[in-house]
Amino acid sequence: MPDSNMNLVLGQERSSWIRLRTMILLRWVAIAGQVAAILVAQHSYHLQLNLGLCYLAIGISAVGNLLAIFLFPENKRLGEFENFLMVLFDLLQLGFLLYLTGGLHNPFALLLVGPVIISANVMGLRSTLFIGTTAIVLVTLLGLYHVPLRTEMGFILRIPDVFVFGHWTAIIIAIIFLGAYSYRISSEVQSMSEALAATQMALSREQKLTDLGGVVAAAAHELGTPLATIKLASSELVEELDDRPDLREDAALIREQADRCRDILRDMGRAGKDDLHLRQAPLSTVIHEAAEPHVHRGKTVHFDEGPGAGGDLQQPSILRKPEVIHGLRNLIQNAVDFARANVWVEAEWTAETITVSIMDDGRGYPGHMIGRIGDPFVRRRRAEIDRRTRPEYEGMGLGLFIAKTLLERSGAELSFANGSDPYQTLTDQSERRGAIVLVVWPRSQIDAQTGENPVPLGLNEQFQV
Repeated sequence: MPDSNMNLVLGQERSSWIRLRTMILLRWVAIAGQVAAILVAQHSYHLQLNLGLCYLAIGISAVGNLLAIFLFPENKRLGEFENFLMVLFDLLQLGFLLYLTGGLHNPFALLLVGPVIISANVMGLRSTLFIGTTAIVLVTLLGLYHVPLRTEMGFILRIPDVFVFGHWTAIIIAIIFLGAYSYRISSEVQSMSEALAATQMALSREQKLTDLGGVVAAAAHELGTPLATIKLASSELVEELDDRPDLREDAALIREQADRCRDILRDMGRAGKDDLHLRQAPLSTVIHEAAEPHVHRGKTVHFDEGPGAGGDLQQPSILRKPEVIHGLRNLIQNAVDFARANVWVEAEWTAETITVSIMDDGRGYPGHMIGRIGDPFVRRRRAEIDRRTRPEYEGMGLGLFIAKTLLERSGAELSFANGSDPYQTLTDQSERRGAIVLVVWPRSQIDAQTGENPVPLGLNEQFQV
């Protein structure tokens, strides 16, 4: 996948997904709720409030909204810092209102958790930590310093200190737990979204390479007739230009180049706009095609194909799907990257299944990562020996995820193990002590002749030049 495309996928900050209008709408809802709460407290419960300062705080929030509406375009999306400033302002404005209306004696103090959750969902870790710390400081200060709520008769409305402490504890726990929970869930959703986008880009690239074979076949078919015409016309010119040797040489050159183009087209492959042979291939051919970019990288790749128990001696032809080729290629690349000297790629088929095993003699998967293999953006830290022996390798933790996702899309089930694990059952050969990947397809999912989606194989029309 091109680096520019990958950077495009991974370079999207979560905050840049939020429109300014969305934040403005949420703030209008908060302003309406604050005004309603003050009116109800004043007219229904006759509480004595510092209305001037309360409405000043609400008015500043409203003015900020109006300025944002008139100064910025409707489709503006907020950057990380802009989102941070908006959420921090809302948090401080809410803290000031709570200071004027009883602090933690006000049941609306629970709303201080809101900005923290918004920050955890749309901003990075540093901004979220700052917002969360600010919220904790505000809650603590509000428990100690605030303007008490007074009734019309001048009585102070307050709850027992034990309940104030309980409210403080509950809000602090809610800020920490809900903030961490929201950030974790949001991060996993973002990682999965980015990984799936990278997978789709990898599959699209492989599909383009596959389609290129069809384009070549179509070009060979379509260019046959004009090349034949050029050759015929140039041959007639050669015969008619005996008295013009200079022009006769040019005509002969044209004929030679037409012959050369004919030979090139023949070498390019088969004829026909929709070559049926491009849709399927023998199992070993697909495996060798997947491994081809990595067989000359300094490691010995051993291939072995054969029937399993009850399997036919004739190897099956399988669907030549881009996801199968790209998935196997990623697995083989991973094995070559971490093998000491040897990689084994073995294929086996029975009447029910088709199995491909990929093994190496490296150090295997780190024990703590076995359960997480296939998760996006999971990679081990490179040891110094890896940097010396494979200076070009700098994985992003997406290779196994892409391979697993694409192969599972084709109907396969994948198993991972280390050959050095005494309890693993994927191989019993002691020299294969590195990483092991077992890919198993139900034969009905991938067999090109007898599966659920068989490819009818006919003769391609040959062209003549």
